[in-house]
Amino acid sequence: MMRQAGRSDPEYLAYRERAGLPLEVLFRSPEHAMAISLLPRRFGVDAIIIFQDILTPLAPMGAVFEFTPGPNLAEPLRHERQIGDLRAYQPGDALGFFAESIRGVLGELGGELPLLGFAGAPFTLAAFLIEGKSPGRMERTLAMAREQPAAFERLIDRLTTMTIDYLNFQAEAGVHAVQLFESVGDQIPRDLYETHAHPSHQRIFAGLKAGLPSILFVRESPFPELMMDSGAAVLSVGAGTSLKALLEQGAGRFAVQGNVDNRLLVEGTPEDVAKAVRSCLAETGGRSHILNLSHGLLPETPFENVLAFVQAARDTPSAAYLESAAEAPAG
Repeated sequence: MMRQAGRSDPEYLAYRERAGLPLEVLFRSPEHAMAISLLPRRFGVDAIIIFQDILTPLAPMGAVFEFTPGPNLAEPLRHERQIGDLRAYQPGDALGFFAESIRGVLGELGGELPLLGFAGAPFTLAAFLIEGKSPGRMERTLAMAREQPAAFERLIDRLTTMTIDYLNFQAEAGVHAVQLFESVGDQIPRDLYETHAHPSHQRIFAGLKAGLPSILFVRESPFPELMMDSGAAVLSVGAGTSLKALLEQGAGRFAVQGNVDNRLLVEGTPEDVAKAVRSCLAETGGRSHILNLSHGLLPETPFENVLAFVQAARDTPSAAYLESAAEAPAG
């Protein structure tokens, strides 16, 4: 689950309270990042996600976000000259603490579970830089993309180069797979998605270390047909996208991830969650499918529903049974 190590987990919240440190300090501390990353192991997930933030690689470029409690940038990127001020860097030199966290978690796991790394997609990172906070409707970002297209593309280009290096750096440190987060995907108009977001996705996946499993997440996936052409090995889509149809269109070119509605885990009962998990897995027959949510766990999610999600997945029958259930007439 996205955000599996925080927000709704009482042990994570208690850890944060004991530590008494801002999020940006926890991200930079291997000791704390390792401990938090490993918290979900106790409730039976099938992979661990490294505890970090999509904004981490922006700090060495000169854009340091502080969490108060949400991310805030003292000087948002509002002028073309600021793009030129963003520094290039070598991740191994600037982000040694992150590599140490990855190696430490791998050592603790001892091969028990795979470890996933991740990065924010360039359009999403650009939105944070331009808005100076969580993007929301990202009016300033869309205005720059339309009114200063050359400058915006220059920004996307710089962020794309950085993201390729950043994800390969994580792979070199030992992560088993990486996910690219287009967290503002549902807010990007199609013309800007085709011009800026989609080409950056293609370039990133083409630039990854050979053999590195890759996942593309686009929030609520408004353009799954473009995702299919991204080069990602796995497509993570929203609750409104048919996983079965996506797999059929892909004809074996990719797997899918998702797509239980994250709101259901807030509003439903544990029984509702278990039913949704079974239905989601039945759609694909449990093959070429990583069970996940439509988006990240929300802070108000009852923790019993998180546990119900994991338990339902573990209790699900075989793929052959799921396929027969999916083909059976309704009722």
